[in-house]
Amino acid sequence: QVELVESGGDLVKPGGSLRLSCAAAGTFDRITGMAWYRQPPGQQREFVAAIASGGGTAYADSVKGRFSISRDYANNMLYLQMNSLKPEDTAVYYCKATRRTRAFSSDTRDYWGRGTQVTVSS
Repeated sequence: QVELVESGGDLVKPGGSLRLSCAAAGTFDRITGMAWYRQPPGQQREFVAAIASGGGTAYADSVKGRFSISRDYANNMLYLQMNSLKPEDTAVYYCKATRRTRAFSSDTRDYWGRGTQVTVSS
């Protein structure tokens, strides 16, 4: 019911900046929150940042002060502004949307995008 497509991944030098975008399509109601995860080479997927429908945000310690998550409700877009990038930020970045399975339900389902590659290297 929810389709997520990430974009904006690129090769960037250490200390540089990059903004990732996640476009949501299809049914996009009852979204309780959205988030960014990443999977570094040879590692498991890890949490990066999240934003609740009410606007509250959370960040992994590794990106606090450097990354900023935001959402454009009018255009169903999720963004991740990444500054002061480090080589260890290299990963495939995934967009996630959490949606209630039905109105007024506490049950949720996560939807994932296919990812966009971010490479931080000199």
